[in-house]
Amino acid sequence: MIDIVSLNVGKPKIVQFGRKEVETGFHKSPTSERLFLSAVNFEGDGQGDLVHHGGFEKAVCCYPSEHYAFWENELNRPLPAGSFGENLTLRGLTEANVCIGDTFKIGGAVVQLSQPRQPCFKLSLVHELKELPIIMQNTGYTGFYFRVLQEGSVSADDELVPISRPELAISVEEANRLMHHDKDDRIGIEQILSLQELSSSWRKTFEKRLNGQTVDASERLTGEK
Repeated sequence: MIDIVSLNVGKPKIVQFGRKEVETGFHKSPTSERLFLSAVNFEGDGQGDLVHHGGFEKAVCCYPSEHYAFWENELNRPLPAGSFGENLTLRGLTEANVCIGDTFKIGGAVVQLSQPRQPCFKLSLVHELKELPIIMQNTGYTGFYFRVLQEGSVSADDELVPISRPELAISVEEANRLMHHDKDDRIGIEQILSLQELSSSWRKTFEKRLNGQTVDASERLTGEK
């Protein structure tokens, strides 16, 4: 069973980051309301950077509740649901057991996993730990994104009901390995590129690597919802 621990939404805010002001949609609050999930986001939700975050392929940000104990120990404080800017805090679905292209029914909506979350510098800003994005990459505790195949209303009382999985099952954990660690694994990269369900942004990065092109830092460090 895959449960929603918390449904979290919030509008972008301006926060101070060093000497700069940054607009971010990271700060989200749990809600017990049933919300409409459109093709780009939940009702009442928003993103601060519409170039790198949100949109059709990253409409819903998800994070496993199973990782919260690790982060509470790492940060030495309790963390409420939504602490990683996710829309859905989930129980029973982790990077190890969910795959690119997996499709689920959730309330009146149908969603499909498009890519892992790419750890962003704004995680460091919110949690006051400079190394947090790197720790997230190294542990693989990144979370993941859904695209919306069918719009509909969703509440925290709903379950995620599996519908389908691609014939070639590549887990989020495996995708993270290829992106962050074994960057020269050509066979693995070719396999993940064969998945039409993979997001266009991750596809672009892997194609560049396969062709020996340099991947810009901005393509590697964007992942805030």
